[in-house]
Amino acid sequence: MKSKIKLILLLLTCVSQLSYSQIVLVKGSKPKAQIVVDENDSIDMKAALLLQTFAKKITGAELNIVAPEKKKKGDVLIGNFQLPVSGLNTSDIKEDGFYLSSNDAYLRIVGTSGKGSVYGVVTLLEDYFGVHYYAADTYSLDKSTDMIVPRNITKLDNPSFRYRQTQSYSFKDPLYKLWHRLEEPNSVFAGDLWVHTFNAILPAAVYGEKHPEYYALINGKRRPGAAAQWCLTNPEVFDIVVQRLDSIFKANSGKNMISVSQNDSQNHCECDKCKAIDEYEGSPSGSIIYFLNKLAKRFPDKEFSTLAYLYSVAPPKHMKPLPNVNIMLCDIDCYREVTLTENKSGQEFMKNMEGWSKISNNIFVWDYGINFDNYISPFPNFFILQPNMKLFKQNGVNMHFSQIASIKGGDFSELRSYVVSKLLWNVDIDVDAVIHSFLKGYYGNAAPYLYKYLVLQEGALLGSRIPLWIYDTPVTHKNGMLSKTLLKRYNELFDEAEQAVAGNVILLNRVRQSRLPIQFAELEIARTEPITEPEVLKKKVVLFRQKAEELGVVHLNERNNTIEAYCNLYVDRNLVKRPKNIAQGMEVTYLSSPNPPYDKIAAKALTDGLYGGASFNESWVGWNGKDAEFVIDLKELHQLNGIDVDFLHNLGAWILLPKGVSCEVSADNVTFRPMGAVSIPESREYQVKFVTVPIKWSAPTEARYVKIKVATIGLCPPWHYGVGNPAWFFIDEVAVY
Repeated sequence: MKSKIKLILLLLTCVSQLSYSQIVLVKGSKPKAQIVVDENDSIDMKAALLLQTFAKKITGAELNIVAPEKKKKGDVLIGNFQLPVSGLNTSDIKEDGFYLSSNDAYLRIVGTSGKGSVYGVVTLLEDYFGVHYYAADTYSLDKSTDMIVPRNITKLDNPSFRYRQTQSYSFKDPLYKLWHRLEEPNSVFAGDLWVHTFNAILPAAVYGEKHPEYYALINGKRRPGAAAQWCLTNPEVFDIVVQRLDSIFKANSGKNMISVSQNDSQNHCECDKCKAIDEYEGSPSGSIIYFLNKLAKRFPDKEFSTLAYLYSVAPPKHMKPLPNVNIMLCDIDCYREVTLTENKSGQEFMKNMEGWSKISNNIFVWDYGINFDNYISPFPNFFILQPNMKLFKQNGVNMHFSQIASIKGGDFSELRSYVVSKLLWNVDIDVDAVIHSFLKGYYGNAAPYLYKYLVLQEGALLGSRIPLWIYDTPVTHKNGMLSKTLLKRYNELFDEAEQAVAGNVILLNRVRQSRLPIQFAELEIARTEPITEPEVLKKKVVLFRQKAEELGVVHLNERNNTIEAYCNLYVDRNLVKRPKNIAQGMEVTYLSSPNPPYDKIAAKALTDGLYGGASFNESWVGWNGKDAEFVIDLKELHQLNGIDVDFLHNLGAWILLPKGVSCEVSADNVTFRPMGAVSIPESREYQVKFVTVPIKWSAPTEARYVKIKVATIGLCPPWHYGVGNPAWFFIDEVAVY
């Protein structure tokens, strides 16, 4: 009898221990636990509602949300009300970090500051219940009648960077941004002032005319304008800025950070006082830090972010930023085909980053994983993301913005945003595993073929040793990763991927969207060679336009040029039969040489019969701040009626339309006769465009030599980014009729 009693007691003990070996939230689609939270804490309530929502999506059961005084064993406790917790030192939890535990009779989620409790719930759902958020309103989960959490979970998780920002069209879904633990500037920076803020704080439209001395002295003249920098040693500028910032902070209570940063241009003040500081410090960042330190002293309880960008990327030699000065360091000039330690541009940036890290513990890195000129173009940089982020963290970077081509239709934009978000939280993740998981979850059975595509293209880029640039074009890579042989193989892989998901329209469309960059690359490369089958190429244009429209992919680049407009221009410029161009294939003699490096193709580019695209670094011949003059030899006398000259307009690249074009003709290359001149109106259009300038004469004229003169506007105007600096103009094709 005694032995039977002992056995029963032992069994009861085992059952009791088993019941505490796991925490049952839902069993048989019936709620078994409550979510306990302090309803006065908005972040913890958000975490509770998130768990409640997904518990219902997974099981159909709704967990009750109750106040702390109603807690019972087996409940989920969210928030700081449960502190202290045995074995937890809350000082170990950093901003946005969290503690997740099932060590006792409760499932505990604690986040002491920021959104930690929300991110704890996200981790619980991802790691234990198979919820993965891929894009806007697009997630996967494992449906079940049960939600059971294993015992002995102990996880303390802090982010690699205290501020994490990237880009994604999926931000239209607020839950996507929250799920991926991302910030946006307007949630942190007062007045939504976060970069290029000089003109917003001290508008040239308000102060420029009466006080040009507030603005940069450039090439001997004060040049106020929307893109002009400040004269940072002018005491009146400091006083006005102090007043403006004081009012902005008062209007944005609770936000203690603001950006006071250079406009998006290359100019800076060359007055004696600014120049003296910059020369002593060995960098134009000297006068910037001088000014920011004064602000930091004036507002010791506020944080001021400023750019180290373009001309100011090198740190000062002697001056140190105060602790409440945040350095937003930008690697915009670096190539992207290898990591930052592996090419010259990256090594120069690393030298500057290491210099800043020696004098500041408050560094924000803005990294560019984007092709501004061609969002919808292959950009295989996944393999450099993690090594570069690790370098940032090793150098004390605590805030990070990874700018990527995340518009709908951008090169694997959903995968890119997903991987970057994971790395922003934890630079030590297994990136390959994350990519495999995403591809399988988002593309289904097409995943293996898309993975092969990514790996093949990455290897082809490395093998080509051709730089990958943020203003790149597929044409650059037509003898490398986008060769005819490789394009054929890429298309084969996409054919296999489409076939693998042919029965699922949603997955098929995702694959087709990811194929758009290859279709775009084929079109761009095709126009750089003589077009022998225009009807075949026209069908490819129609297919590209059709697929983009069906998939809701609209924009092509940073300048908001549309795919529809691109396709129309492509046909008009490349596939419409034109009148015979007498100048095609003829020799060009330059009386005013183009500027390097855009002179390399000058011998043939203007008369090769091939029209340049929207990217200035292929097919175009450029002059910087000077007039162009050249003569085309037609080899024999012809009856001529006029000319067309093709120009590129791209404000972001400082490529503006010239002042005008004139034409002269000659029979002997000695005596020239003026045939006409055309003034070209100024254009401030944001979009990239092509402008054909015709000069027609009243009657046919016999000539062999055609001289064309193009008058520059000289310096970039006050409204432009390059104010006070020489403007570029670019020519591709010249037609003579």
